[in-house]
Amino acid sequence: MSIEDQFDFSINLPLINEDTEFFPLMSQQDEDEMNSEDTPEILSILPLRNTVLFPGVVIPITVGRDKSIKLIKDAYKGDKIIGVVSQRDVEIEDPTYEQLNDVGTVAHIIKMLQMPDGNTTVIIQGKQRFQLVQEVQSEPYFKVVVAKFAESKLKNDKEFKNLVASIREMSTQIIQLSPNIPSEAAIALKNIESPSFLINFISSNMNADVAEKQKMLEMGSLRKRAERVMELLTLELQMLELKNQIQSKVRTDLDKQQRDYFLNQQLKTIQEELGGNSNDLEIENLKTRSFKKKWDAEMAQYFQKEMEKLSRMNPAAPDYSIQLNYLELLLDLPWNDFTKDNFDLKRAQKILDKDHYGLEKVKKRIIEYLAVLKLKRDMKAPILCLVGPPGVGKTSLGRSVAKALNRKYVRMALGGVRDEAEIRGHRKTYIGAMPGRIIQSLKKAGASNPVFVLDEIDKVGSDFRGDPSSALLEVLDPEQNKAFNDHYVEADYDLSNVLFIATANSLSSIQPALLDRMEIIEVNGYTIEEKIEIAKKYLLPKQKEIHGLKSKDLNMKPAVIEKVIEDYTRESGVRGLEKKIGSLTRGIATKIAMEEAYESNITAIEVEKILGAPIFDKDLYEGNNVAGVVTGLAWTQVGGDILFIEASLSQGKGKLTLTGNLGEVMKESAIIALAYMRSHANLFNLHPLIFDQYDVHIHVPAGATPKDGPSAGITMLTALTSAFTQRKVKSHIAMTGEITLRGKVLPVGGIKEKILAAKRANIKEIILSKSNQKDILEIKEDYIKDLKFHYVQEMNEVINLALSKDKVANPQDISYKAP
Repeated sequence: MSIEDQFDFSINLPLINEDTEFFPLMSQQDEDEMNSEDTPEILSILPLRNTVLFPGVVIPITVGRDKSIKLIKDAYKGDKIIGVVSQRDVEIEDPTYEQLNDVGTVAHIIKMLQMPDGNTTVIIQGKQRFQLVQEVQSEPYFKVVVAKFAESKLKNDKEFKNLVASIREMSTQIIQLSPNIPSEAAIALKNIESPSFLINFISSNMNADVAEKQKMLEMGSLRKRAERVMELLTLELQMLELKNQIQSKVRTDLDKQQRDYFLNQQLKTIQEELGGNSNDLEIENLKTRSFKKKWDAEMAQYFQKEMEKLSRMNPAAPDYSIQLNYLELLLDLPWNDFTKDNFDLKRAQKILDKDHYGLEKVKKRIIEYLAVLKLKRDMKAPILCLVGPPGVGKTSLGRSVAKALNRKYVRMALGGVRDEAEIRGHRKTYIGAMPGRIIQSLKKAGASNPVFVLDEIDKVGSDFRGDPSSALLEVLDPEQNKAFNDHYVEADYDLSNVLFIATANSLSSIQPALLDRMEIIEVNGYTIEEKIEIAKKYLLPKQKEIHGLKSKDLNMKPAVIEKVIEDYTRESGVRGLEKKIGSLTRGIATKIAMEEAYESNITAIEVEKILGAPIFDKDLYEGNNVAGVVTGLAWTQVGGDILFIEASLSQGKGKLTLTGNLGEVMKESAIIALAYMRSHANLFNLHPLIFDQYDVHIHVPAGATPKDGPSAGITMLTALTSAFTQRKVKSHIAMTGEITLRGKVLPVGGIKEKILAAKRANIKEIILSKSNQKDILEIKEDYIKDLKFHYVQEMNEVINLALSKDKVANPQDISYKAP
């Protein structure tokens, strides 16, 4: 029987039978009378298994053994006095005399109750302690000769009184700390007057095992028993205090969890009443959606594992929403969902031609890819990189490719991206974590095979947060992107079916390893002829539609468009041209809105009225009347251009001066040209020491414009040769090429742009390195039909082609003068 049950029974015992004349709390007078009673010589012994009876204490005992039941019934009919002794071993069902403890308690049967389950319960009260002497009988129950237990006399001094007071106080504290002991027990303790009964009462009800209680029963000294009780109470109090501290901490957390639980239950009920989704319905919805996904067995198993994790979470926990968002992302991603490609190659060609004029290389590569894909359906998509100046249609080409292939279109701007997590995402353990932009774009597209444009890949930066271009290595590698791993998704995603098209203005800032993974396609600037066609077919109709004009309201002849291109734009692309056409369109729209008279066929004069005076002057060939001035060809970010190299000689000591905002490479070209002339003076019929008598000044006009590169090498050497020999430069000729100290002519880049610039400047002949002949073959014949090309390998070929044998009018006297 537990301590709580015993306390409760002792306090509420008088309620069992109102006629019973006893009280469980014994007064000092009751105790004196009980101790004065004689102990019977022979007692019927009732063995107890799980408890020890102390003098004065009332306890209930359920009797189950046949021997014990007979003993109780016989005694209840007689004087109701029995002996109660605990067993040495509680596991023994039918103990012998030797298996009983030596000291027991005389008990008075107060009441015998027949319980509904058939058991017999007796309520007994301890009287005196006794000592077993000799067994008289063992059947039908034990009868034993007993002797009164000898107790030492108690010295009731001040120290003992303080000990008893401490026991009473400590017991009261234990009752207060223990939630299962009724508070009335403290009142009972306070009303006990007798010290010995107080100690017996506490000994009987304290949390100690049978062996410990038996030891206390056998103690002859009340003081020693009180000290032992004090030790056990102290230990019990410490355990209760520690237990309460732990429970208090746990209760705080549990109270919050219970509060959240109840609130969530209420919220769940409200949502169900309003027709919304509860958490269970939400989880069920996720499971239903997962059955429709086309992922493989490994991914399905992974999703199921994550679902189980969500179902174990408390909906009020912060991680619940994180896990829910994660699972929703997995379901939103287009795992193995593909749009059906349209393999009509003629249709694809028409779409590409309709949307973009020119760009033949790119169109050819797309048609090739589509043709191979038609024959072999599981081909890995190529990684294309379109490189060219701004405004030539690199980005918009991606949309046309998607339209031609019947695929989804996705564009991701990489300009200014500095964080590696933008590509790979954040780990979902971080607050506010999100997947990378690759995964987000695929989720938005809703298909695993879109046309994915990586715009401005050359503008990707890097700092302490990582290097995004390094993260792109996996994305743009056909051998690796089959298992792209985003930090947030944590599962491999197949990117091998995505057609990546990167765009860049320059290859110089792209990481070499990244450059190696892409197929480079150069998108050069448009010629004037191409720009005129683009303006007629695309830009003008687009601007009319934007500004609400009808087709008949505005027309522009090719000559007018050419004037806009040459006088108001300087670019490789057509963005600036589109803006100027937009201005012209708005000008006409204003006149229509104000009901003013206007001419629908816009003229060059009307262009100048609307756009103002021409912004750019056309660089034209300026003639060959001055020695030392040669026309060169240059490449700029907005296309090709012509430039003039001017060489001038003056009396001096051989000093070389370079002006015109030249870069280091261009300065080196001038130094090489002069050094070649010094070492090969005999080829030009010059005295070797003439170079020490004249200072050389080389200038390239437009001094505010920075210039650099090796392509002006042969132009500088030709200008120097013309200046020193005073020979005339042939008319309408231009050149480009790098020079070496041995006089070799090396190839240079930007040939197409340079050739187109030469044609615009009314140049008739062009000198190039023989190695650049292949670049000329890539230009449409219509654009170069009026040009004559000279391909050279040595510098002396350039001089023979560029300089006539005639001298200029009014030649300068340049000759060696002996000292």
